[in-house]
Amino acid sequence: MKHYSETDKSNFQRSNVILLSLTHHLHDVYSSFLAPLRPLLIEKFGITLAMASLWDLMGRIPWLLNPLMGMIAEKTAARYFIIVTPAITAVSMSLLGVAPSYTVVAVLLIVMGFSSAAFHVPSPVMVKKLSGKYTGKGMSYFMFGGEMARTIGPLVITGAVSLWGLEGTWKLIPFGLLASLILYFKLRHIKISSDFKKEEKKPGYWSSTRKLIPFFLVLLGITFFRAIMKSGLTAFLPTYFYTDKGETLWFANSALAVFQLAGAIGTFFSGTISDKIGRKTSLLIISIITPFLMVLFVHSSGLWSFISLVLLGLFIFAPSPVLMALVQDRSKELPVFMNSLYMTISFVTSAISVVFAGLMGDWLGLEQTYLISAIIALGAIPCVLLLTSKKKITNA
Repeated sequence: MKHYSETDKSNFQRSNVILLSLTHHLHDVYSSFLAPLRPLLIEKFGITLAMASLWDLMGRIPWLLNPLMGMIAEKTAARYFIIVTPAITAVSMSLLGVAPSYTVVAVLLIVMGFSSAAFHVPSPVMVKKLSGKYTGKGMSYFMFGGEMARTIGPLVITGAVSLWGLEGTWKLIPFGLLASLILYFKLRHIKISSDFKKEEKKPGYWSSTRKLIPFFLVLLGITFFRAIMKSGLTAFLPTYFYTDKGETLWFANSALAVFQLAGAIGTFFSGTISDKIGRKTSLLIISIITPFLMVLFVHSSGLWSFISLVLLGLFIFAPSPVLMALVQDRSKELPVFMNSLYMTISFVTSAISVVFAGLMGDWLGLEQTYLISAIIALGAIPCVLLLTSKKKITNA
C-alpha cells in the first residue's frame, strides 16, 4: 500500500483512491438498510408514511454538527474516523429488525447518523489529496463505492430477512466489526491528516467561510430544488412498488437495487466528465434532463418503466461527485471544514425533503408526489447558471 507523500500531490493514486471507495462502499451497505426495511417496519409498528419518514430526519440530525466534526478532523488523525465508523454503523443498522418500538428505531438511526457524519466529513478530502489534479475523477471513484453500496445493501438486507426473518438482522453485525479490523491495518498508514496541519497559522473559520457564502448559497439552491425528487425515490421506491403497485418485497427492493446500480454508474462517469467539459456544464445538462426522466418513469409501464428507471438513476445521482469536486476546487483553506459545511447542506436538505415527500405521499399519493418533485427540480437550472466556470482538465 502506497503512503501519501509530497511527490504524489499531482498524481492520481489509483490504488489508494480505490481503497477509500471500497471503504465508502462497506460503510454505506449498512447505512442503506432503512429504505428496504421500511415497508416491514411500517407494518410492524402500524405507522404512516409521514411517521416513517421522520426516521430519516432522526438519522440526519447529527449532520447539523458537521462543522464541529470538521474542526475536530482538521486537528486530528482523520483516518481513524474512517476506520471505526463502519463497525458503529453496522451495529446500529443491523439492530433495526429487532428494535421493539418506533422510538428505539429512531435512537439507532441517530447513532448511525453520528457515525455516518464522522465518516463522510474527512473522507472526500482524503480523496482530493490522493487524486492530485484529477479531483472529479477521484470523487467519481469514491461516490461509485457509495452508490454501489445502495445497490448491494437492499439485496443484502432482503436476503438476511429471507434467511433469518426480520428479527434476525442482528446476525450481520460481525461482518462490520471484522471490516473495521481489516481497515485498521489497511488505512492506518495513509497519513493524509498530517497534510491538513500546516506549520503556519491557519485562517479563521469564519473569515474563510465568509468568502464562500455566495458559492454555498448556490449549492444550497441546487441541492434544495433536486432534493424532494431524489429523496422521494431513494426513501420510498420500495414502498411505491410494494404498497402502491402491489409488487412483492423482492421485486420492490430489486427495483431499488437496479435504480441504485444505475446511479452508481452515473456517479462513476460524471465526475470524470466534469473534469473534461467543466463542472457547470455537467450540472446544467443533468439538471435539465433529470426532471423529464422522472415524468417519463411515472407515466411509463412494462419495459419502458424499467428503462426509464435506469435512465433516471444514471442522472439523478450524477451531480454528487461534481458538487463535491466543486467544493474541493474552491476550498483551498480548511478543506475538511469546508467539506463539512457542504455535507451539512446536502444531508439536512435531504432529510427535510424525505419528511416533506412522506407528508405529500400520505396526502396525494407517491405517484403525484413524484410528478410534483419533477416540477420543483427545474428550479435547480437557474441556480446552476449562477455558478462561475472553472478551468477544465484536458490531459486526463
